[in-house]
Amino acid sequence: MTAGVLLMAYGGPDSLADIPAYLSDVRGGRETPPALLDEITHRYALIGGRSPLLEITRGAAARLQSELGLPVYVGMRHWRPYIRETVAQMAADGITECVAVVMAPHYSRMSVGAYRAKLEEALAAEGAPMTVDMVESWGLQPEYLAGLAGNIRSAWARFAPAARDRVQFVFTAHSLPASLIASGDPYPAQLQQTAAALAERLDLDAGRRQFCYQSAPKAAIPWLGPQVEAMIPALAEAGHRELMVAPIGFIADHVEVLYDLDIGLQQIAAAHGVHMERPAMLNDSPQLVAALAALVRARLAVPEKS
Repeated sequence: MTAGVLLMAYGGPDSLADIPAYLSDVRGGRETPPALLDEITHRYALIGGRSPLLEITRGAAARLQSELGLPVYVGMRHWRPYIRETVAQMAADGITECVAVVMAPHYSRMSVGAYRAKLEEALAAEGAPMTVDMVESWGLQPEYLAGLAGNIRSAWARFAPAARDRVQFVFTAHSLPASLIASGDPYPAQLQQTAAALAERLDLDAGRRQFCYQSAPKAAIPWLGPQVEAMIPALAEAGHRELMVAPIGFIADHVEVLYDLDIGLQQIAAAHGVHMERPAMLNDSPQLVAALAALVRARLAVPEKS
């Protein structure tokens, strides 16, 4: 058997001109209202006119391939290269055994479950004799936690020495519809487990940390909360002026980090007299590659790199 690894990520537009087609894919072919299209185009324009997610994921794949000595492929859920295109390439390359990892550490049927569905559709369409072992969650993976904690400590050091003991920590993840809770989806519980494990590594007691969600759209149905946009003013009202906002549900720079936190949330923080810092994302760092390598080695007989 010939083994390979598939890294899957959400995808994002390569240019402002790609945004209408990208949003059409995200929205299942439904037309994007003009006001929403304008708003999203504006946000991407402010972060450089494109998503860096594909470049980051390819960087992680190249480093992981070097570490494992196995071919590592990249497939995107909502943009090129689509998962179906990558599976076709894997089949053409003779891959018969695959470990698939979603570049999101926490399982939900609406997130990781949707990647599985795309992957299964691609495999069925290709008719390839490929066995797939999919990693569905890895929010407590030690190297991932160590990488997050290290980046948080580095950002913590940017506060004035006299202020560091006053810093409040806000861990965030992408919100999803609140109906998930009634269905027993593990997403909220897994996020809380990651937050607790990080707090232990950082020696934070319960009074110094919060968990909330971010990037919920304007929708007619309830989404998981509390929302970080409301948390910042509440913390400021309680007298907290130094905040660390750490997006633990994301591993890479993309619009929900580069715009929602670095621009939108920073504006809210500044309006309330709050000094807010954000740790660097793991992106394609050695810490992330070590985490991914450990996930693959747990499923394939891959020797440690000498």
